[in-house]
Amino acid sequence: MFTVIFMCLWLSLETVECDSTADPIEPLSNHKVVDEGENVTLSCSYKKFSGAVNYLHWYRHYPTSKPVFLLNIQESTTFKSGIPPCLDVELDKTNKQVNLIISSAAVSDSDLYYCALAPTVTGNPAALYKNLHTV
Repeated sequence: MFTVIFMCLWLSLETVECDSTADPIEPLSNHKVVDEGENVTLSCSYKKFSGAVNYLHWYRHYPTSKPVFLLNIQESTTFKSGIPPCLDVELDKTNKQVNLIISSAAVSDSDLYYCALAPTVTGNPAALYKNLHTV
């Protein structure tokens, strides 16, 4: 058994929401524990988002690097783009939920996974990781 850690990046278009009561997109669970070889479904709800949704994005954050774009899905047509092998995405428009499916999960899939309503790593992503603490 291993743990796939799942967290949600709370972004609404260009606005970062830090108040959990106002998060426009949120995970349905904070982590999953599965056996190797099982399929894993990570889900985000965007029920609290009242604006128009063009694309829903998924990212993976490796421990030693910046978040990496995995895939996105267009809400209006359910068009999927950038789907890597062993991954799939499902969209439930009725319940305003997006699911990332990892097929035959492996220990190497254990990471942080983020969902977002807008692209989150654009321009100079290094600025997102500036160390604000001084020694």
